Amino acid sequence: MLGNQNIFDVSSDWLDHTLSNVSSNPSEVETELPDGARIIRKTVGVLELHPSPSRPNPNNEALIISAGVHGNETAPIEVLNGLVNELLNGDWQLACPLLLILGNPPAMAAGERFLDVNMNRLFHGAHNKPGYRDFPEAARARQLEALCQSFAEAHPGALSHYDLHTAIRPSHREKFALYPFVEGRQVPEGQCDFLLEAHVETLLLQHKAGTTFSSFSSSRLGAESFTVELGKVQPFGQNDLARFEGIRDALRRRFSGKPAPEQKAPSDELTVFEVVHEILNTGPSFQFHIPDDVANFTEYQPATVIWEDAETCYRVGEIPESIVFPNRDVPVGQRVGLMLRPRKASGA
Repeated sequence: MLGNQNIFDVSSDWLDHTLSNVSSNPSEVETELPDGARIIRKTVGVLELHPSPSRPNPNNEALIISAGVHGNETAPIEVLNGLVNELLNGDWQLACPLLLILGNPPAMAAGERFLDVNMNRLFHGAHNKPGYRDFPEAARARQLEALCQSFAEAHPGALSHYDLHTAIRPSHREKFALYPFVEGRQVPEGQCDFLLEAHVETLLLQHKAGTTFSSFSSSRLGAESFTVELGKVQPFGQNDLARFEGIRDALRRRFSGKPAPEQKAPSDELTVFEVVHEILNTGPSFQFHIPDDVANFTEYQPATVIWEDAETCYRVGEIPESIVFPNRDVPVGQRVGLMLRPRKASGA
């Protein structure tokens, strides 16, 4: 494999190097590919890539792609690692600047979602809150924010960020994306087309700024950012990567600067949902009436009681609502789930 002996030491590839160095802080290393493209290993699990100065960037874009913010969500990690291997093998040439991130290497090595605290609740400055700031995952979130900030400042053109995940529970819609809330912003048509190209046919519009990685990059960096859910959690080596061909092929096309496909995706329009209610753990009297094993996008009929406490009883309104991310085992004040309603739209 061309160039890997310099950037990954004696490891076989990027993923192997990351899993072998979860507790170390190796120095920054750079290598150059035969066409003049450069790859910089910024720290464990983070690569910054620059195309050859002679290669055009037709869309004047830069991309941040992250995976492994939850360490047991392995398929997107394997997809990104495979694309890096293809580039190093000379299968295609890079056309745009990339920042590739494997978010939580210690949790990846342990096969766990996280070790101390959910890292995807630590961005947008939440890593500095008392109770979080002393955890290693808070330090990692802080480091990733700084790396993304530097990358965005160096590439002031069109910036996109796709934070890739797989779900811990089944879903009636296997692949879906979440668009972080930024006041007055609409989803660009080109981003909708990219999601459909990646076989992501459902989009959830979030209702307020949050503390996820994609919320940070959209609010702080002005990126077109999405959290992308791509399927079910599996251990390393047990993923059916054929189910992830859509995102793999769509990212490869963007990385190599090829034009968008002329042929329409199987579905030429996203199904768009919007949040109508955020369920929070309100304290000792909080009762959540959704089964632990319910699938994402399960629909509930009008008047169904979803949760209650000593002061409030939330029932589904006059139109059926669906639930995503139900999880009763969260601390007081944190999100237990989201209630959604479909919105008809052309694109989003």
